[in-house]
Amino acid sequence: MIDEQEFRRRADAALDSLKKSLIKAEDSADFEVEDQAGALHISFEDPPARFVISPNAPVRQIWISALSTSFKLDWETKGSRFVLPRTGESLVTLMDRLILERSEDKQRA
Repeated sequence: MIDEQEFRRRADAALDSLKKSLIKAEDSADFEVEDQAGALHISFEDPPARFVISPNAPVRQIWISALSTSFKLDWETKGSRFVLPRTGESLVTLMDRLILERSEDKQRA
């Protein structure tokens, strides 16, 4: 397991990279991204919804709350990235999937 300082450095870098890609997508998508005290908040207007992505230093994970579910990503040394252990999805891949699922749910409603 990586130490807390290293975790914070890697989590900050991962969240900053994710934030930049989400901000670029804001113009063509139906969400808004905000950085609040080190956590990313993605707000959707219609219907209202919010995803929260935050680092959890004590357990060295990035947590995502989205679609009524909690996702806990671990640092993968081999790939030098945060991944969801049960699927192997990276942070960016998982966020892409969750936003797509949210959009598909909206279209079905």
